[in-house]
Amino acid sequence: MNIKKIGLTALAASLVSVSAHAGALTASGSASMNMEGHTGEQLNKGSTFSMANSVTLAGSGELDNGLTVSVSFELDQGNADGSQTAGQTTSDGAVFDNHSVNVSSDTLGSLTLAAHGGNSSTTAIDTTAAGDMWDNFDQLSSALTSFPDAFKSQGGVNNNLFYKSPDLTDGLNIVVSYDPQAGTTGPESETGYGVNYTGFEGLSLSYATTDVSGTANTEGDNDVIKASYAYGPVTVSYSNSEEDTVAAASDGETTSYAISYTLSDELSITYGSEEHSRGGTADVADAEIDGISVAYTTGGMTISAAMQDGENLDFTNDSDADVEYWSIGASFAF
Repeated sequence: MNIKKIGLTALAASLVSVSAHAGALTASGSASMNMEGHTGEQLNKGSTFSMANSVTLAGSGELDNGLTVSVSFELDQGNADGSQTAGQTTSDGAVFDNHSVNVSSDTLGSLTLAAHGGNSSTTAIDTTAAGDMWDNFDQLSSALTSFPDAFKSQGGVNNNLFYKSPDLTDGLNIVVSYDPQAGTTGPESETGYGVNYTGFEGLSLSYATTDVSGTANTEGDNDVIKASYAYGPVTVSYSNSEEDTVAAASDGETTSYAISYTLSDELSITYGSEEHSRGGTADVADAEIDGISVAYTTGGMTISAAMQDGENLDFTNDSDADVEYWSIGASFAF
């Protein structure tokens, strides 16, 4: 929802110094109410309530040379960046989250510098076909250590570059990402490449690879492939993400698929599945998550519900590693 438009006559000077331009930042956010919970053996975790808690300030304009420049800043109470305003402590949460500058044109493509919340070539397509159901169980308790975040977010965090080309042919483009070395003793720089194709009606294909830098045992590469095909009211999706490093214990793989059916303009239903595996001799079973979700939209309001079943979430066959998740939410557009 648009909250307020703020005129900023000096915006262009803070973006690219070409000539004097008047710019504007538009504040936008969303309204939602959500409830979720978990059940399982030896698990005592009650229902929790939440609401949308971020506002994004964004603006864009075209320069005299034909380039379009866009800027975005997110104010987020639940920011994971770790920065606080004056007088805040870590427990207060940070307020300044994703922020980036993008320069683009129809002939040159687009280049994004993300100070926080950017993408590498793989993280740009890394949401699983089933919608990252694993994230609803991740680090639920000390006994449940589901699929590590590290396998899902290589590169593209702070102060990195992401380039997307214009279409080289009908529906075909490439992406390149660069994450610089983190200080004199930090991990080496990481480079990623990817390709996307949407030239056939209903079909979407993406592939990307990114370097993995860290300690001597965690260096390697991260590869992601994702595909979806829509035919009439049915959409079928598939994804695979794999990390291959020097040490087998740091390896991981996620395979996922989803089938969505649109019953009407208002009602849709989706079934999804994810299978996660890790390297290392301690893991005796793959973590598996299956779930179903329903969304109903009417009069600017969307009501959604989901039920998901997670098994072997600590990569063992222990019964206390099996957990069920449920959620109910309502979002409003106005």
